[in-house]
Amino acid sequence: MEREEIVRKLVNGELKFYQVEEVTATRKDAVEARRAAIETLTGVRLDSIGHYSYDTETVTKKNIENAIGAVQVPVGVAGPIRINGEYAQGNFYIPLATTEGALVASVNRGCSVCTLAGGVNTVVFQDEMTRAPVMTVQSLAQAKEIMAALKTPELMAEIRAVVATTTRHGELLRVDPYVVGKSVFLRFAYDTKDAMGMNMVTIASEAVMNFLEKKFPGTRHVTVSSNMCTDKKPAAINVTEGRGRTTVAEITIPKDIVASKLKATPERICYVHYRKNFLGSARAVSFGFNSHVANVVAAMYIACGQDPAHVVEGSNAITSAELTENGDLQFSVSMPSLPLGTVGGGTGLCTQAECLNLLGVRGGGNPPGSNARKLAEIVASASLAGELSLIGAQASHDLARAHAKYGR
Repeated sequence: MEREEIVRKLVNGELKFYQVEEVTATRKDAVEARRAAIETLTGVRLDSIGHYSYDTETVTKKNIENAIGAVQVPVGVAGPIRINGEYAQGNFYIPLATTEGALVASVNRGCSVCTLAGGVNTVVFQDEMTRAPVMTVQSLAQAKEIMAALKTPELMAEIRAVVATTTRHGELLRVDPYVVGKSVFLRFAYDTKDAMGMNMVTIASEAVMNFLEKKFPGTRHVTVSSNMCTDKKPAAINVTEGRGRTTVAEITIPKDIVASKLKATPERICYVHYRKNFLGSARAVSFGFNSHVANVVAAMYIACGQDPAHVVEGSNAITSAELTENGDLQFSVSMPSLPLGTVGGGTGLCTQAECLNLLGVRGGGNPPGSNARKLAEIVASASLAGELSLIGAQASHDLARAHAKYGR
């Protein structure tokens, strides 16, 4: 079908947006036809949205529906930052996709301080992705029966066998049951290797629930996602139990470096931090006892092809600032829930793949899971740099001046 005819049919409602690929020679032709139809329908030119570098054939099959182009987000670089991690070792340049003036400059300053102080130490303490279906039972006695069965090696072996039929990469680690009346919530925890793994664990959990429904007559599988996971929403369970890559970054900064680079004393940093991040967050009943971790997580997630909605979990971070015995600054950021991956999702888009290559984490790691854990350590280190710089700016009363200079 000629493009003009496609556009006419779209405008007249004879053709649906999702049907365009069926009548065009290529997916790129479909994108252009849809964009032309939207321009006609709205009277708005979309010339800039029409300029992009991703591979249309691949992206429109797995990453986006009803595509009309792309929105560009500026990418800046901060660093280098030295990281002394289990997986991330060496100097790294941090890609940050953002439109907030002063953010890259602030993180860059924090990177400089960290590198000068010898580098950030990082550890990934837990690595698991969760999905929590819910089922109904006939009685509390049956709920107790299911909970008891889940503790037996026999049933867990059967469940793991079901999981193995859905994925070659994922591994079920455990099942945590929760009962509310006649509803039984099963929070499955999986090792998803280098993938963030939401699709993987959803498909596996669906298969397990279908199996359990037959295993325990009278039960009913309600939904594969019950909000006990908890995905893309503020939830205490992610703070206490963790989700994704649970990562901690810490550094000890000599007091002379604090004074010369942050224009404040370690005592002043701790003073501001306590009243802002601890008392202020407690009074607000916040899950995030930090200054702006979400800023760095969002900017890195967008640059590196992660799901930006997971900034909700990523912002569940606790920043800590203490004095050592000799008056130096001991600074850390603990991030209990960092859902991220280096394969799948948006990691295959050309620009995002380049950012992952910049960090040396693109694709599957050797051993499996090592690249995703390396990325988690880099995100945690960059978040620490951002925290350090912002608290330093507030301690020296430079925050407003910095935003006036870089943000306007």
